Amino acid sequence: MPIRRHDRKRVGESQKIGRTVVNVGLPVTPQSRRAAATAVVARAGGGPGGHRAGIRRRTAVGLPGLVMLAVGLWGLDRGGMWRDEAVSFQVGRRTVPQIWRLLHDVDAVHGVYYFLVHAVLAVHPGEVVLRLPSVCAAAVTAALVAALGARLARPRVGLWAGLLYAVTPMAGHYAQEGRSYALVAAGATLATLLFVRAVQGASGSWPAYGAVLGLTCWLHEFAVLLLCAHAGSLALARAGGRVWRGWGCAAGGVVVSLVPMALVSRGQAAQVAWLRRPTTVTAEALLRGFLGPSGAVYTVCLGLVVAGLVGLVGRRGDITLVGVALPLTVVPPVVLMLASQASPLFVGRYVLYALSGAPLLVAAGAEWVAGVVGRLRPAGRPGRRPLPRLRKVSPSPLVTLTGVFAIALAFVHQLPLLRADRNPGARPDDLGAVSRVVARELVPGDAVLFLPAHARNVALAYPGAFKGVRDVALVEGAAGSGTLYGREAGPREVRRRMERLDRVWVVADPDLLAGRWSPRRPVERAKLAALRREFTGRQEILRGGMAVRLYVRDPLPAAGGPRLPLPLPRPPRPARS
Repeated sequence: MPIRRHDRKRVGESQKIGRTVVNVGLPVTPQSRRAAATAVVARAGGGPGGHRAGIRRRTAVGLPGLVMLAVGLWGLDRGGMWRDEAVSFQVGRRTVPQIWRLLHDVDAVHGVYYFLVHAVLAVHPGEVVLRLPSVCAAAVTAALVAALGARLARPRVGLWAGLLYAVTPMAGHYAQEGRSYALVAAGATLATLLFVRAVQGASGSWPAYGAVLGLTCWLHEFAVLLLCAHAGSLALARAGGRVWRGWGCAAGGVVVSLVPMALVSRGQAAQVAWLRRPTTVTAEALLRGFLGPSGAVYTVCLGLVVAGLVGLVGRRGDITLVGVALPLTVVPPVVLMLASQASPLFVGRYVLYALSGAPLLVAAGAEWVAGVVGRLRPAGRPGRRPLPRLRKVSPSPLVTLTGVFAIALAFVHQLPLLRADRNPGARPDDLGAVSRVVARELVPGDAVLFLPAHARNVALAYPGAFKGVRDVALVEGAAGSGTLYGREAGPREVRRRMERLDRVWVVADPDLLAGRWSPRRPVERAKLAALRREFTGRQEILRGGMAVRLYVRDPLPAAGGPRLPLPLPRPPRPARS
């Protein structure tokens, strides 16, 4: 039966939605039904073409994951942990009841991660093992980014996006950090993929979406901002009421499940009292982190992002690649920055998961550029009838390899940054280096004073270096007291203990010893006052962002009061954990 002219147009409209054959309910002739069924079977892998497409898709998803895994494992053993990693390590080595007790006082937002670390470190307590979950999570995230690109565009777009994620220095940095942020990024990207599947009508995706996002929010509560990004994607897609209802039910479940965490963490808000309001400089730094900190890579990627915005909005009800990636990249950081103008809460790592959208935007722009170049080339050979000039961009492997080569060039260009990031000095401090100084200089029986108290973190992470030394101010250990750094004596008791010492080693923040800031806690001020009145610094070693200084008691008391005045009170700088 021949296809009538008015039906041909309807069939063409019904066959291509999101690069898959879909019947939107319009009349279809028997011949078109057979053609559609053949195309569906081929795309599902039932024919030679479908088999090749399946191989391309699996390659596009798997290769970025392998590259990210290699980048994450490269230089994983830095020989030292910084302060936040040390907290993960020493808390993860506690018993489950001790961790549970700690969370009632501090760090409830990281509770699920601490229990995970406890299970990991039970296999082998080492800093490399501590970082392995982050490496694996980053590899999964790169693969999921590629899967999003392949699903919403085509396999080569997914391949480009996944590889871009894998070679971004910011992704590599957190892939090698023993904290929860890489795991949160993996959970958020998986939730985004499930969100896309649900919008496209896949059965059972809304409950899975809600479950994955809920667990991700328990890894870090600021992942809840992903709901704002997904709401923006639905608005850009002009989704129907049924889709909004499905998303609303899942989102409501996520919010309700997060209420206990929000209530507890609100009572622990003093932990982030050190944060400052974000500025335009903060926003620019985050953007450079997302697109590439080096000037050339940043400029090219930013240009491709702008080019890719032409595909922001598709047909009503259709969700597009840019319509998913742009809100994912922009909305969570912007919302958190705006909220931080009233109560500072913003740190770039809190929205690391938004990085997943940036390479998708760049890859979408690269695909648009490839399409423009393909349309501009000559459409026919001399002597032959010319073909139409505006035609679909070629799926030739040459285009794919050109994009991969460009990403390889970006990787080589940023290689010095990646190499420098493997140096322990790239972190705020290096407690491993401090512990090696202590092990070399201190002997059993020596007295040690930590100033401020969170400097004790090095002794908790590397207890072997402090074996046999006496902690002057400590009353109860960290694990037993349910605190991060232990419970110290009061100011009067600390002064009494220090009066009996002729010499004491101090492990301290060098800025505090230099008077650049003044502690607020009375016990810290008592330590500092006793050192300045009664002791003289004889030897100092600066390592890993901390000072190890030997103080010896003055033979005669200083006349006329303290030999060195206390610094004027300045805004406190509490522990950053």
